[in-house]
Amino acid sequence: MMWERRLKIARQIAHALSYLHTAFPRPVIHMNMDMRSILLNEHDVPKLSDFYFSVSIPEGEADVDAPFISNFRSPEFKTEGKVTEKADVYDFGRILLELLTGECSREISRLTIDKDSSLVAYIHNRAQGSCINEIVDPAILAEDGEGGATLEHQLQAVVDLGLTCTEEDPQTRPTMVDVTKQLRRIERFAQTGEVLLGNLQNLKLHESFEEHASASLKRNASSDEIQAVNEASERPLEVSL
Repeated sequence: MMWERRLKIARQIAHALSYLHTAFPRPVIHMNMDMRSILLNEHDVPKLSDFYFSVSIPEGEADVDAPFISNFRSPEFKTEGKVTEKADVYDFGRILLELLTGECSREISRLTIDKDSSLVAYIHNRAQGSCINEIVDPAILAEDGEGGATLEHQLQAVVDLGLTCTEEDPQTRPTMVDVTKQLRRIERFAQTGEVLLGNLQNLKLHESFEEHASASLKRNASSDEIQAVNEASERPLEVSL
């Protein structure tokens, strides 16, 4: 699959998760984000499915009990049994890294990963000081052509975003609204030459994560957040129950 298509699918799935997290009185956590829960129609428009384990955070609460445990879920999910929207952010970050590397977390074939490790841990270890060509799916690099510098900047920005989404501490992860906006900026970089904002941890997308954390604790999405989600996507949200 071409890089442009992968990036567009990632942005649209991020938009769908942003909608679940902000458009209702109580945030809905998907809880089962996986490549198998993303369906593509004939136009490569993704639909988010598989809501069997989805939960909403009770009114007045900051988190919710996890309905089940899986080897591919966020660290706090596995250790504490309680989650917030940041569990979906972690799972989305893992999917972003799968799109980038061409590997499946359940069946890694190209990369040399220790049997007791994971794709997320491998990328966190290798991304520091490693050539991005060692991480990225060779099929993406093969389509490079004349826009080498543009593609390299996009890939590095996606690596940074995937790493930030899969941080151990959920408080340091961005919101899905932030992720959606950053992916849209990465797309626009190829179209207009817009300067990428860089690592979310350093620049925070011009918005304070503390403000979003406060909004999350209040469990009420502001109209500005919902507008930001809608503006970040040029296609209507598609969620398949």
